[in-house]
This record gives sequence, C-alpha cells and structure tokens, in this order.
Amino acid sequence: MAPMAAPSHHHRSTTKKDKKGFKSRHATKGALKEQSKGKVNSLSFEFGSRKTPHQQVMSKFDRRNRAKQMRLNKDHEHAKSTNVFAGKDGAPRIAAIIPLCADVSTADAARALNASVDVEDEVPEAGWTRTTVDRFKQKVQYLTVKRDLLAALDACRVADFVVFVLSANEEVDAEGELILKSVESQGISNTFTVCQGLDKVEPAKQRPSVVSSLKSYITHWLPSTERVYSLDNRQEAANLVRSLCTTTTKGVRWRDQRSYMFIEDIAWPGGKSAVNEDGTGEVVITGVVRGLGLKADRLVQVGDWGDFQVDKIVAAPLETRKKREDEMAVDSEVDDTLERPTEDQDDLAELAPEETLMDDVTNYATSVAPSERKGVLIDDHHYFSDEEEEVAPTKRRRLPKGTSDYQAAWYLDGMSDSGSDFEDFDDMEDQEDGQSQPAHPADGEEGMDVDGRAITEGAPSEYPQSEMFLDPSPEDEAEQIEAYRKSRKTEEADDLEFPDEIELPPNVNARERLLRYRGLKSLKMSKWETEEDRPYEPEEWQRLLEIADYKRTATKFMREAWAGGVKPGTRVSVHIRGVPLQFQESQSRPIAMFSLLRHEHKRAACNYSILLSSEHESPIKSKTELIVQCGPRRMVINPLFSNAGNTPNNVHKFARFLHPGQSAIASFIGPLTWGNVPLLYFTRTPSSPSSLRLVATGTSLPPSRNRIIAKRIILTGHPFKINKRVVTVRYMFFNDADVKWFKGLPLWTKRGRSGFIKESLD
Repeated sequence: MAPMAAPSHHHRSTTKKDKKGFKSRHATKGALKEQSKGKVNSLSFEFGSRKTPHQQVMSKFDRRNRAKQMRLNKDHEHAKSTNVFAGKDGAPRIAAIIPLCADVSTADAARALNASVDVEDEVPEAGWTRTTVDRFKQKVQYLTVKRDLLAALDACRVADFVVFVLSANEEVDAEGELILKSVESQGISNTFTVCQGLDKVEPAKQRPSVVSSLKSYITHWLPSTERVYSLDNRQEAANLVRSLCTTTTKGVRWRDQRSYMFIEDIAWPGGKSAVNEDGTGEVVITGVVRGLGLKADRLVQVGDWGDFQVDKIVAAPLETRKKREDEMAVDSEVDDTLERPTEDQDDLAELAPEETLMDDVTNYATSVAPSERKGVLIDDHHYFSDEEEEVAPTKRRRLPKGTSDYQAAWYLDGMSDSGSDFEDFDDMEDQEDGQSQPAHPADGEEGMDVDGRAITEGAPSEYPQSEMFLDPSPEDEAEQIEAYRKSRKTEEADDLEFPDEIELPPNVNARERLLRYRGLKSLKMSKWETEEDRPYEPEEWQRLLEIADYKRTATKFMREAWAGGVKPGTRVSVHIRGVPLQFQESQSRPIAMFSLLRHEHKRAACNYSILLSSEHESPIKSKTELIVQCGPRRMVINPLFSNAGNTPNNVHKFARFLHPGQSAIASFIGPLTWGNVPLLYFTRTPSSPSSLRLVATGTSLPPSRNRIIAKRIILTGHPFKINKRVVTVRYMFFNDADVKWFKGLPLWTKRGRSGFIKESLD
C-alpha cells in the first residue's frame, strides 16, 4: 500500500482580502501645500499646524458666518433688482421684440403673447404698448421694432428682455445676422427666442426637427438660450410670458452705471411760439427712471439729438383707478417737482476756457529761433558732417505783448499751421514698432558686418580706382524708375507686404519732404521731445480735458452717481431746456434718454480699441470715416490707427491701414466716456439693404493727450552693384544734398546686413 500524501495547508480566504483603496474626493494635506506654492493665507492658520478644539470651532463658525453673509448679499442684490418692478406702481418690464427674418411680424408676436394670458390690447406695428398681466401681477411693456439696425440697437439699449423672432419657413438673411451681431456686441440682457409659422410646416413630424435646427442656430450666437418657444402653441407662449414676469433681469454693466429711461412721450410746451433768443425751446420727456437715481444737476443725452441741461424733474404717476370727486380736485398750490438743479449743475462747455495772459510790461516778448540744421535729427541730436561750417546767428523776433511760450510757437515767421491736423504727430523711424524683440537692423541699432567687425562710419572709399558711375539721362532714369515700380501691387497690399516703405519721386527733395521726421534708435525706449510738435497741434488741443489719474477719477464720479436723485421706478416728466426746434418736425423720434456722468460732455483725446472683423474683405485706411456707437452715443469719427501696448516713452507706431483680423487703437477728439464701454464701428454702404455695415468692435480706453502717435517711414533703394563690403544703391536719393543730410542714419537690409552711407556718387 502506497503511503498517503500529506494534506496541503490552506489559509482562510478572509485573510486574503485586498486592502481598500484610498478614494477620498478631498485634497490631501500635501496636495494643498503644493497648491498654495508657499503662499500664506492671512485669514487662516498655516498649513500643517495643529489647531486646538477652540480654534476648530471658531473656524467652523467663521465658515458659517461667511456663508450667511454671502446669502444675505445675494438676497439683497435680488431684492434690489426686482424691487423696481414690485407693487401696483412698479415699473413695467421692458421687452424688445426683434425680427431676424423678413416674413415675421413683431406686432403679431406681441399679440400672441397677450392672447396666451387672455389680454386683448392694441399693438402697433412699430412702437410700444403697456400690458398688465393680472395672473402674475406684473406689467410688461412690449417694444415692437421693424427690421432696422439702428431701431433694434436703440430698443435693446433700454430693454430688460430681448425676444428674437425667427421664422419656421425662411432662414436668417445677412441683414438679420447684422442685427443679431450688433445687438450682441453692444451688450444684451436676458434673451428669449420665439418661432413663427411653425404650424404651417408640413408634414407635422418635421416640426421638431425645425425647432431643433433653429435652436442650433441661435445657440451659436447666444449660448445661454435654453429653448425656442413656438408662438403657435398657446401653452408655450404663456410659459414665455411667465418667464418675462418672473425672471430676474441680468442687466448690462455700462447701462446700470448710469440713470436712463425709456421715452414714453415727448411734449413741446407752447409749440413753435415758445422760442428763446438762440432759437431753442423747452421739451418735456416722460418715462420711468431706471438704473441709478436721476439727478437734475447732470446733463442728459436724448437719442441722437445731443446733450442738454435739465430744468426740473416733475412726478408723473399713472392714473390707475377712478377717484372720488373730492380727490380729483387738483390743488394748484401743490408742487410735484421732485428735483431742481443746483449751483453744481454741469454746463454745456466742451472745452476748457481760454486763458488770456495779461502783461503790463511795455517791452515785447521775444523768442529765440533754433540754429540752422545741418542734418537729420537723431534722438533729439543733430548729425553734423566733418566739415565745420559757421554757426548761423540766433535771430530774435518781436511778438505781441502778453504772448506765452506756448503761443509763441504759433508764430512761425508769419506763417500759421493752425490748419494742421493733430493726427500728423510724425517721426522718422528706421526701426520696428515697440514690441519686446531682440535687436534687429530694422530697429536702427548699429550691428556688425559680415566679418564680425564693427561698422565704421568714416572709413575711406573702397571703390576700385577704375570704377566709374555715370548718371543716365533724365528720360532714361524716369523710365527705369517707372519700370521698377510697375510690379508693385495696390496700396493696401503694399502696406501689408512692405509696411512703412516709401519711394520719393526724382523731383522731390528728401530733406524738405521729410523735414518733420526724426531718427530714433529705439521706438519704445528713445526719449521723445514734444516741443517740436507744438506748432502742428490743433487750436483746441491744449483746451482738451486731461486726466492725471484716470482710474481713481472714474471710480470717484461713478460712485458719486450711486447716491441721490430720483429713485428708480418713479414715473417722471423731465423738463429739458435749450433743445433746437428743428427736432420738433424731425421724423426720427428718440427712444431713450441717458443721464451722463460728471464731465462726460467735455471733449478729450479719446483712445478706443478696435478689432477689425476677419470677415471684412479689405483693410481700412487710417482717417477713414467711421460711425462709432459708444454706449448711449453714436457719432461720426475719422480716427487715427496706432499699435496697441504700453511703452516707456509712450510712443506708438502709426498704422496706415488696419487689416482684417488685426487690432489697433483708434484715436480722435471726442466726448469723454467713463468706464469700459463696448464699441461698434460701422461704415456706410448705400448699395446694401441696410445703410450701415458692422466692420469692427472694441472697448473704450482711458483718454490721454500724452499718447504720441509716430509715423514711421522707410526710404527704400535698389542695389545696383554689390562688392565685398560696399553696395551701390540707387533710387533712394536723387541729389547730393539729400545724401549729406541723411548721412547719419544707419542703413539695413531685410536679410540682416547694416551699415552707413559713405559717399555720394556723381
């Protein structure tokens, strides 16, 4: 019998369980320390320190207290935003109905919304109507707008809700997309989307796909859109009305920083007979105050009419119910005036007053003319040739008594340059713009030659003794120049391919053509003296508003508007004085009135950012007429374009063209606007259905008179002969005097070579 095998030993399966993995969702202590990067939170204890039970209780109490404070603040903001609509005398909720398709009707959309809550009110094709929704104890004011760009923008500026109307049968055309992009770019509050004509789609099973397609389209522009309501469905229309009556308004930031109102009525007391000496009269505008409190001391901006002063603000409540006969008697002694202007009322002056300097001294003021130049100005120093010439004597000239140093700059040997535009702050640049880049020959930096040796300026001529350069005849030279320039493209394409490069005609002296230009070693670092620019300033340049600390000043005046004034939600009649009577017969009626902040009527050197749409087919040239909408204002400007960014010397390169997809700074003289306000840039297009076309967007920036816009030019030449270290260049200068004048400027090529002018070949 074979021996039996010993039974094998087995452990219990309970001892072979895997350990439970670490599945905590909270960060570990080491992860928190790594995340802090060594920073210490002053409101808590250091990481890793042991806390006593009392400290742990206090920490828990602080967390609860902070959560309570945040909840109270949120409730306060919600109550503040909805308080203006509460009560029987609350303000109506303004809903602008914007058509995006040609076959939709905004009036029919408003009627469908009213019918869903059993309201039968008359709705105009273009205008407004106030509806009382008893079911939700709210009032809704519908603004029905035609398919017009400016009308849609004006309506959406004052609307609490924007309702876009789409068609189930037609797609949104170019004009509808223009309205949608413009409204979204200027700042928009709560939005809803509705569809008309869905019941006409056959077969009926395709209707859900149509709604899905419309939602996919609208979410491309407005991602927050949750659904598309069908106005043919009574239940969906009622749900939309409920949303209009109960949703908390999101608001628009730049609009909520000011007081504004939708104009319900415009009256001219006295008609055409009440005319002042200056041909103006008084206008009474009625509406409900929105935003911040309305103050009589601040100027008001009425549509495209302009800015005016307020004479008084009178209460104008609506008659909600019939009163008893004794209550209907009006007491003539009762004054319903809510606010009158004080001594602190803003005036209509756009510029600072002229300062007349009185001098009792009998002698005349004198000024010293600068010495005669011998060469181009380089970093505020003149370049002199090796030939010592006699220094021209200083010339004293007589000026009228009382002339200041600034006024003396306008007397240029009996010739005034007051007609020059401030936009011509030019300079002579042989370098790139002020971006953080390494030194480049285009920056005007003196580099090294091919052999690695420093370039010397006064080296003897290295031309071979037998070489002779003969000038061609004027006719042959003109033909060669014309043939050389025939291959160039259009002006816009040249600016993109050859930025800032120019070619002078043979009959033009370069030293006279470029007299106002100077050479800089670095556009962003070299000091810029503005004294030579004074004669070319416009007459009102020194009278423009200059703000030392823009951020602090803007915060001060914005906070000033928070307190005082007529409370929002009050229906008032604003008496405005000084309105031209020509607006009485105007076909266009303003929709909104905005209260300006302090000093927003004054003119300043405005700087706006501009981003040209990549869909624009051609670049925009500087000084081109543009229509810009900045908040409540809409004005025509001819801006200068310059590179954006901050430089130590505040010098920015002038941009001759703004190409599609590029951004720049647009500078012009215009009214001041506090804060960051979205901008819309339009151009006139008479051939299109809409007279305006949106070409760019931007934001308002702090104004400044100290911003220097420098026009850079690069004189180009054609290499005729190339030796080892010497190049013969032609078509750059056409006379010996110009060569000597610009002898101090460095030359460079696009391949990195650099050098100086040695001599002129005759």
